[in-house]
This record gives sequence, structure tokens and C-alpha cells, in this order.
Amino acid sequence: MIIVIVIGAIVAATRVAAAQPAGTSQHPNVLFVLIDDMGYGDLSCFGGKRMPTPQIDQLAKEGIRFTQFYVNAPICSPSRVAFMTGQYPVRWRITSYLATRHEDRERGIADWLAPDAPVVAKYFHDAGYYTAHVGKWHMGGQRDVGDAPLITAYGFDTSLTSFEGLGERVLPVFDPEPGKKEFVHGPTKMSAELGGGPIHWVPRHKVTEAFVDRAIKEIGNAEKMNKPFYVNLWPDDVHSPVQAPPALRGDNSPTANYLGVTSEMDRQFGRIFDRVRSDPKLRDNTIIIVASDNGPEGGLGTTGGLRGSKGMLWEGGIREPFIVWSPSRIAKDKVGSTNETTVLAGMDLAPTVLSLAGIKEPAEAKPDGLDMSDAFVGKTAPVRESPIMWVRPPDRPGPHKGWPDLAIREGNWKLLVFRDGSRPELFDLSSDVAEKHNLAKEHPDMVDRLSKQVIAWEKQVTPAS
Repeated sequence: MIIVIVIGAIVAATRVAAAQPAGTSQHPNVLFVLIDDMGYGDLSCFGGKRMPTPQIDQLAKEGIRFTQFYVNAPICSPSRVAFMTGQYPVRWRITSYLATRHEDRERGIADWLAPDAPVVAKYFHDAGYYTAHVGKWHMGGQRDVGDAPLITAYGFDTSLTSFEGLGERVLPVFDPEPGKKEFVHGPTKMSAELGGGPIHWVPRHKVTEAFVDRAIKEIGNAEKMNKPFYVNLWPDDVHSPVQAPPALRGDNSPTANYLGVTSEMDRQFGRIFDRVRSDPKLRDNTIIIVASDNGPEGGLGTTGGLRGSKGMLWEGGIREPFIVWSPSRIAKDKVGSTNETTVLAGMDLAPTVLSLAGIKEPAEAKPDGLDMSDAFVGKTAPVRESPIMWVRPPDRPGPHKGWPDLAIREGNWKLLVFRDGSRPELFDLSSDVAEKHNLAKEHPDMVDRLSKQVIAWEKQVTPAS
């Protein structure tokens, strides 16, 4: 047994050495922090004024802030699929949040991400990295779906998740609201009945703390094994139902709880950021990325004046905060800067972090996203040469009928349209980021071209049923 372990360590070290990028003493660590349902205007470093977020703000001051970052879906499951695979989520039949088997069938979506998907963790793992997923998963193993693959089937050495995944997980215990009976969260109860791993019951306001504790532990485990790490830290804050620590609940309204949850989440993040900063080896060789998975839930977060919210293809549903921190890689004159030029997408993450790590992505990965390494480290501010396209979650027409089915952004132009080409909305985002002035009538040729392009794209990327 000892011989096997030693040989395994040698092989892993050889893989890392083979992939080591020039000019670095080690393979870079990657910590990817993904917030749940946070609006573009919630962080104070992105103009938010409702509450301070000093820990994330400080990270932005030491890194680069991107103002034109888009998720590839305005709702959680498909957005996460794009981050992890580098591909449009519709390719995997995931276009809305994964729910019960019955609900998934009704909406024509899969119950889980196929285990043969090109998940970025697989390539880090094969290159000798220690890989860990900590926090919300929501790509299989939710509600009554108890036979989904474990998170470790996707290239992670270990995992700790929430009620929307299988394996070891943290489940929330809610305090009863004043004058009401104890609150039972339905999906949480369903998760507890699935089995599939040990369960830790934690007060709702301490769930993010538990995830940060575990992520810090996983960084330590990687150090003990003398391996670089790839770690996802994906809390389920600030997703509803929100319940802040008692001292931060104010009048106990939804808004007060949301602000309290955001403040506490930021404080908890500070612990892992400081863990990295305080260790010279980690500080000089770690890339931290902070983003959110989709726009805010109505009545809770804020889009900072952008139109729309969660589930919608207008900017408020898909434009999100994005921060990259890497002291040894970011150009000195770009530290604390804001990139307002480069259009980034969630599907760019996988090819970009693999490139920064010097790991060659195999041909079968076929990313839709782009390698944006130069933008991540401030070397250049590239202009995106290919468009980004979106499909609306099938269950999200909402109470307001008439949400567009498809959207495409090409350069500064953005078009929203229905599948039959009707009711086009065309905006010049360079002058109208709030999408107030529909220019479709003034530019019929552009509307025709972009409409045909995005309608053909959806047909091309949607798997045959």
C-alpha cells in the first residue's frame, strides 16, 4: 500500500511538472467562489449602496473588476453547467433549475449533468491537482432524484454540498418566524430522505460558515499532499429563503434578512481570503475568482438599474459581478483596475483557468467559451470576436407574459427575440445598458441577421430528443 501511494504521488508530481507554465515556480492554485442569486448592483465595489461588502471589495482592489461579464443562463443549474464545462448548457439538456423528475420531464430537461461532460475538475485532477467542491451543486441529486452521480464522479476528489446534490452535505435548520410554527423547507426535507451521504444539520445562518470552514480545510489537505488545488466554494447564499444571523436581522423583513445574509457571507469569505493572503506560498501562487450564477430574485437583490432579474434574458438576469485576484500574475499597473471593455461569459472560465494553469484541454472538450487569460491577468483587454447567445428557461415566462425566448450579444448590440422571429428588441449597450430604447425598427437588416443567427444556433445546439 505504501509503495502504491508513493508511486501515485510521483506520477501526480510528474503530471504537474509537465503542465507547469513558464515563469512560475508552481502550478497555480484556483479558488472559484460562486455566489447564488446575487444581483449586479449588490456588491459595494459594483456600486451597491445598501450595505458594505468590505472583504470582496478589498479583493477587487487587489485584483481586476470586470463590468461586462455574463452568465450563460439566467438561472442556477444551466449557469453552473456552463462554468464547469465551458459549453452552452443547452447542449446537455439543462435549460432551467433541476427539480423533481416530474418537473424535469414537463420542462424537457435532464435530471442531472451527464457524467461524461467535460467538467473542468477532471482536467485539473488528471494534471495532478487536488480537487474539491464545497457548496451548492444543483447539477444532479436534488428533490426526489436520488440516483444521480455523486459529485466525485465529475473529477472532484471530495465534496461537501447542500440539499441540491448528493454525498456529504450540510442541511439548514431554520428558526421559526415570529408568531409562526417552525419553518420546514420542502427541498431540504426531501434531500434528507434521499440518503447518499452523511448529513450535518446546521442553523441556516451558519451554512456559509460551514462551507468556508470546509474549503479552508481542503486547502490545508492539498498543502499536506504537496499538491496544487482547484476548489469550488459555492455557498447557497444569497438565495431565498434568507435568514440572517439574529444580530443582523433588523426588522426581520425579507430585505433586512437579505442584507444581513450578504454582510455575513462577505465576512465569512474574508476568512478564506485571509487564509490565502497570510501564506506567502498561497498568496503568490493562487488565483481567486468571484462571481454570481444569475440575477437576483425579485424583491431581494438589486440589479443596479439593469432591466430584468432572475430568469430573464435582459441584462439584470444575466450580467453579473466578476472579480479576478492573482497578485503574482496580474500586471502591476492593472491591480485595482476595472476592465470595461472585455465581454466575458461563464463558459470562458474553464478554458481560461486551464490555460493559466498550463493544462492542455483535450480536443473532445470542444469548448464554446474562449481562452481569456490575457484579460484575467490584465495583459490586454481583448474585444470579444464571437457572439454570446442565450435561451430562456422554459418555465420562466413568469407572471408577465411576453418574455423573449432567445437573446444574442454581438459587439455592443444585443437582440432579444421569440423563436418565430417576432417581437424583436434591439439595444445598443454602449449607450443604453438599461435596455430602455428598442432600436429594432431603425435597424431592420441587423434584426433580421441576428434573429436568424440565434434561432439557427438554438436548433443546432439542442440535442435530439
